[in-house]
Amino acid sequence: MAMDIKPGTKFKTVDDYIAVFPKQTKQLLRELRDTIKELAPKAEEVISYNMPAFKFHGLLIWYAGYKNHIGLYPKTNAIKVFEKELAGYKTSKGAIQFPIEKGIPIALVKKIVKFRIKENMELEKMKQMKKGA
Repeated sequence: MAMDIKPGTKFKTVDDYIAVFPKQTKQLLRELRDTIKELAPKAEEVISYNMPAFKFHGLLIWYAGYKNHIGLYPKTNAIKVFEKELAGYKTSKGAIQFPIEKGIPIALVKKIVKFRIKENMELEKMKQMKKGA
């Protein structure tokens, strides 16, 4: 996380979270936030695991700022599905790292967010069908 976040800091809002980062990181976090909002306008912005997240039929996606990168946490399936397109980035089971100096690949982020919206909607539909059965 940012160098000036004190251990134990608990964020109440996404604006509070973004405010603690250096200028360039703030810009990237806002760009990512705006992109997700644009694609999921009905999603609720929350702080989850002390980082910004969006909820839409369940948790949709998380993101976070670090010293040298922006982390995007779209859940495991999204990383598997976009594995080829993510080849130039450091990834793990549930995380993608976008280096600060490279910026955010907005077109790719849009594909990932759309995938996650569809995934959550399908899960919600299955839950509703089970309830009705």
